[in-house]
Amino acid sequence: MAESPFALNSNVPDFSAPMTGDKIFTLSEHQGKTVVVYFYPKDNTPGCTTESLHFRDLYPQFQAANAEIFGISRDSIRSHEGFKAKLDLPFELISDPDEKVCNLFDVMKMKNMYGKQVRGVERTTFIIDGSGKLVKEWRGVKVPGHVDEVLEFVTALP
Repeated sequence: MAESPFALNSNVPDFSAPMTGDKIFTLSEHQGKTVVVYFYPKDNTPGCTTESLHFRDLYPQFQAANAEIFGISRDSIRSHEGFKAKLDLPFELISDPDEKVCNLFDVMKMKNMYGKQVRGVERTTFIIDGSGKLVKEWRGVKVPGHVDEVLEFVTALP
């Protein structure tokens, strides 16, 4: 299992990236809150849609646990805005077309698609605590049951 370039319980380097709602995401602006960042391969694909809907459906419980959710992929802001509107997502989606954030978190992997090797985003979720430390990561995520597991972890945080 690959590790992020920063270890568990170490500080995540501050980063900024464009997101939906005509906003810029900056990690340091979320001090004091738990930040859930889930990387997914592509807007409007079955697994990514299902995962995003699960985060949407459990959003009130994440909010109650003082957690903010952000989805991130290489898709454009325009694609994200459409995906967010279509699924009625209550959280913002971060656009990373140049893969800066994907590379920071080391989620770009070679994958097999229809017998061909392609480079893509490995479905991965990170939990960053209110002090900016990486406290949990899930790599190679399988969608069924994943969001429940993330919520369970977040609600158990001090």
